[in-house]
Amino acid sequence: MKRNVRIEIRNEKESAQDFVNAWHRAQKGMAPEQPVDRIYFKDLNTLLRVLTPRRMEAIKAVHDNGPVSFRALAKFLGRDYKNVHKDMQEMERIGIVVRDKKGLLVVPWQRIIAELALAA
Repeated sequence: MKRNVRIEIRNEKESAQDFVNAWHRAQKGMAPEQPVDRIYFKDLNTLLRVLTPRRMEAIKAVHDNGPVSFRALAKFLGRDYKNVHKDMQEMERIGIVVRDKKGLLVVPWQRIIAELALAA
């Protein structure tokens, strides 16, 4: 299981600059920076729209209970299967949730670290 994933708010220019910086380090023969798994959102509204309290509850349930099916997760949470399925597909799309070899939901992270800048 991977250790941490960082969630940050970054615009396209800032994200592209990370790539440019890594490229320059490689050109200078410098060792690459320690890899860090990151998920970027373009703004706070998008982050809050995607990582809702219900989705975070479901993520925690998957993490705590190990590999689980959509149906078992919905039952555990006492929520409608269709809504849980939709939520977890979105979490899978952004990389917070993955599926194991049997197609069960897994959270490959120990921690989700959110970093929000207060000033531009």
